Amino acid sequence: MTPAGFQQKLLLWFDRYGRRELPWQQDTTPYRVWISEIMLQQTQVVTVIPYFLAFTAKFPDVHKLAQASIDEVLPLWSGLGYYARARNLHKTAQIIHAQNKFPDTVDELTALPGIGLSTAGAILSIAFNKSHPILDGNVKRILARFKAISGWPGNSQVNKQLWDASALFTPQARVADYTQAIMDLGAMICTRHNPACGLCPLTDGCVSYINKSVDNYPTPKPRKTLPVKRSIFLVLRNNNGQVLLEKRPPAGIWGGLWCLPEYSSEHELTAWCHQRSIKITSSRYGNTRRHTFSHFHLDYTPLELETDNQNHTIMTGGRFVWHDLQKTVELGLAAPIKLLLQHYFTGESKCPDSFIV
Repeated sequence: MTPAGFQQKLLLWFDRYGRRELPWQQDTTPYRVWISEIMLQQTQVVTVIPYFLAFTAKFPDVHKLAQASIDEVLPLWSGLGYYARARNLHKTAQIIHAQNKFPDTVDELTALPGIGLSTAGAILSIAFNKSHPILDGNVKRILARFKAISGWPGNSQVNKQLWDASALFTPQARVADYTQAIMDLGAMICTRHNPACGLCPLTDGCVSYINKSVDNYPTPKPRKTLPVKRSIFLVLRNNNGQVLLEKRPPAGIWGGLWCLPEYSSEHELTAWCHQRSIKITSSRYGNTRRHTFSHFHLDYTPLELETDNQNHTIMTGGRFVWHDLQKTVELGLAAPIKLLLQHYFTGESKCPDSFIV
């Protein structure tokens, strides 16, 4: 199949079946396209939609986002994961605000925090109608199957073959529609599991379909055993029903978010309480849970302690806050922490094991 044939078949399919009602497709601006593309990285459309609506309602343009504090931004990202994306959005907004112009070249866009070549291509294509290839997960999957490109796409040589294929098929005309079309095809038809090949407009040129080997592409990432990290999360409640939260450092896991204080051992937690003369009136463990990051598993055990201390020497430098569980407070919380707080607030059963400080 020629590039022209590929483009024609894909665009005819898009004109009939493509998605046109997504919120970022309405009132299209470079800012809205950029926000949506960052949110859609490794995240499904159905998950992104409510976050996008809330985010753009709070920050309708790049200048509003740039003028906000990171503590105003992170709560609107809470639960979406990969929080470095939110921090990079904020940094990039401040750069664009200072320049007073949204970048419209590949070099300018990829120089900004959090914008890679594929995201830059999507912004240029959709927002500026400039022809540029993209290579998100959907496009990698389509092209790997269409051309039967073997090897894990994370491999540099395989990645280059996929980029070459993407550039070959990207048209000069209707590039915004084409970009949306190929993403839609991957999300709706050429899915990771159980692709609907019978509905695909490209089957007569798809090598893996012709060879009945669609399930072999793309080659999965080599599996490796993830290490396990174990932590204790301190659920310290005072006699006002408030729980102590600690703000994470700006970089690293859950950077800039509010979390329960985390300790590697009971000894470390005990020492922290003794140093601050915290009088414990009751204690009990919760069930150990697991949260999986891209590079390790976190097995965390909540430890609920209650104290009647009125004065604690722990409120230093704005790093700690007492959070009222009965009030809606806009804090950026890591998803597991939010779930734990909901667990304790609803009064669900807890393990009877005790821990005495």
